[in-house]
Amino acid sequence: MPAPTQDEAPAVVARPPEFPEAVPHATTPAVGSLNQLLDVSVTVTAELGRIRLPISKVLHLGLGSILELNRTTSEAVDLLVQGVPLARGEIVVVDDRYAIRIKEIVDPKMKK
Repeated sequence: MPAPTQDEAPAVVARPPEFPEAVPHATTPAVGSLNQLLDVSVTVTAELGRIRLPISKVLHLGLGSILELNRTTSEAVDLLVQGVPLARGEIVVVDDRYAIRIKEIVDPKMKK
């Protein structure tokens, strides 16, 4: 085949790609298995309440400052897993540590 001149475009040969057939390995866990995740550590947070402050007020905080949160003492605290609500409960003391007694499991899709 002669070389194309400057006015002629080279011929393009297109063909479908060839991929090897995907074959599952015998040691691969079944799809949907959560066993691989059971040892993964996540951050669990207990949230007593929140407050929004302008930066000017944050800069004035110091020792002895008091911030009133958006919850009363009778309201449940939120238990968050990786920032996602999981449960609500009450604060209790076990030995010399704070703990939470879960009173309600919440649907993370439900907004407050």
